[in-house]
Amino acid sequence: MFIDKVRVFVKAGNGGAGCMSFRREAHVPKGGPDGGDGGHGGNVVIEADAAVSSLIDYRFKHHFKATRGTHGKGSRMHGANGDDLVLKVPIGTVVREYFEDTRETGELIADLTHDGERVVVAQGGVGGRGNIHFVTPTRRAPAFAELGEPAQEGWIELEMKLMADAALVGMPSAGKSSLISKMSAAKPKIADYPFTTLVPNLGVARSGDYSFVVADIPGLIEGAHEGKGLGHEFLRHIERTALIVHVVDLTGDYEKRDPLEDYRIINEELALYADELACRPRIVVANKIDVEGTEEAAERLAAQVKADSVAAADGDEFAPSPIDPKLYRISALTGEGVDQLKAAIAAKVHELREAAREELAGEIQYDHVWEHKREERDKRFEVAKLSDGIFRVQGPMIERMVVQTDWENDEAIAFLQHRLKRAGVEKALERAGAVDGDEIRIVGRSFEFESAQTAEDIYKDLDL
Repeated sequence: MFIDKVRVFVKAGNGGAGCMSFRREAHVPKGGPDGGDGGHGGNVVIEADAAVSSLIDYRFKHHFKATRGTHGKGSRMHGANGDDLVLKVPIGTVVREYFEDTRETGELIADLTHDGERVVVAQGGVGGRGNIHFVTPTRRAPAFAELGEPAQEGWIELEMKLMADAALVGMPSAGKSSLISKMSAAKPKIADYPFTTLVPNLGVARSGDYSFVVADIPGLIEGAHEGKGLGHEFLRHIERTALIVHVVDLTGDYEKRDPLEDYRIINEELALYADELACRPRIVVANKIDVEGTEEAAERLAAQVKADSVAAADGDEFAPSPIDPKLYRISALTGEGVDQLKAAIAAKVHELREAAREELAGEIQYDHVWEHKREERDKRFEVAKLSDGIFRVQGPMIERMVVQTDWENDEAIAFLQHRLKRAGVEKALERAGAVDGDEIRIVGRSFEFESAQTAEDIYKDLDL
């Protein structure tokens, strides 16, 4: 089964709780704090793997969770970190945010185009710190520790786009499947009716010293860019290919279509789907020259291809660009002209690979880019006035501070108050109009606002 788009829910592991403990030894009546840290939770990682060919592993299982960190213990014993959960996907998989409630995709997380390339899609929670970290000159015996940080979670969309050097495109029954079977060892289904091919087929072809991967894309129809005939499902697999091989049926199939009109429709659909496809290098192939009476259609098509090539060279925005001025005439049935076509495709692919080699040196490090975006978003918080005297503070980092706090421990609450002040929450509330006595809500907890200089007097817990 060919699965090329799935949505899955990922949850990293929560951090383990830090330990509040004091050293207890014979003849040492006042041993210092020795509580260990909690272990970090495991991350959820998406990794491109050349051995994986589809997203079928995620067709029926949609929820994935990494292991949590274990809690710290006394005697400075730190908890073990949770194991990362690595989800293998095919090379060419695009990873995006997905919002299940609105059914919309969000930001691009990564475009995994190389074997072994990976990105963290859910960060494990940081383990809570033991009480050994909270010793100060004035607080020699801290009787509190942090709870583990909650892990990141959410839906992501995985979309597989074929990684092929050349894509065979054309109208239904143009002979693309027959051609790929002649060019490579691929064995697609071949029949004399439209839409025989419903999923893309890949084959490896060789010509001389060069080899290339060719994809047989299911037939396109007019309106494919709008989704007609599963157009979007097929067109997206052309986006990555370096070279478009446009196969035109000289016979017009059983509908007796005009080959030039078919040629025009496919060019137009590619351009309307994505501007960059209009500028993708292409080779035009006239198929079924073994059928009598196709000579005249071949000559007309050759003239149009040459004219388009000249127009593209002159910068005409309406011409497919850039385009090989030669029309390659073949018979996918008998094999006539296929070897010459393979040689032309191999040479062009090699040329395009060499041109792209320098670009790979400046390859995007998605882990760094996504991590930077995530950190920026994580630090943001906002203050909303719910009604007179009631305000809500929302933001990932601020909410985690509250969740990490042991609410049965007064010292832990005082430390939270200090952290909130340092994060700028007090000033933000004052700018929003909060005054002494107003109710402040953060993640199910409620506080009474008091503008004070000492952290211990900023908030009073109302224990909601």
